[in-house]
Amino acid sequence: MIRTASWRSKLPQAKSLCRRAARAAVARAFSAADRRRALRDKAGEIGIVLASDAFVAKLNRRYRGKRGPTNVLSFPSGFLEQTGLLRADIIPIGDIAIAFETTAAEAKASGKPLAHHLAHLTVHGVLHLLGFDHQRAKDAAHMESLEAEILGQLGIPDPYREARAVKVA
Repeated sequence: MIRTASWRSKLPQAKSLCRRAARAAVARAFSAADRRRALRDKAGEIGIVLASDAFVAKLNRRYRGKRGPTNVLSFPSGFLEQTGLLRADIIPIGDIAIAFETTAAEAKASGKPLAHHLAHLTVHGVLHLLGFDHQRAKDAAHMESLEAEILGQLGIPDPYREARAVKVA
């Protein structure tokens, strides 16, 4: 769903780009040999809201107790913890909200196309919905590696490449 006209005017292909990035993230995550494997053959539903900073700021305040917008928020449905739902035809995976102004500013500051950054945030949000996290260094490295792999499949350069180069140097 597009809630702000800025997404349509600045990136007309935003909806199809999100759909493609989400599908790639789900396919890669479901191929992992873990609890997500049981979901591999099910139809899943993810809601993606392309919104304004103001809309995301309201969500951020209400659900995380934090002021201001952030680039992406993920709201898992809780399905992964409810194994009884495995018999459902369509699995409710969760929702993602992406803030236009923050996303556009980050893309510009890092010299990346807005489309690439939107795809990255979509992949990042989907992985969160599927139980991946980056609170610990080991988990962050794993999640970043998955993101880079998925984005590579979409023809998008590794967004963490420069940060890794700085750590090595």
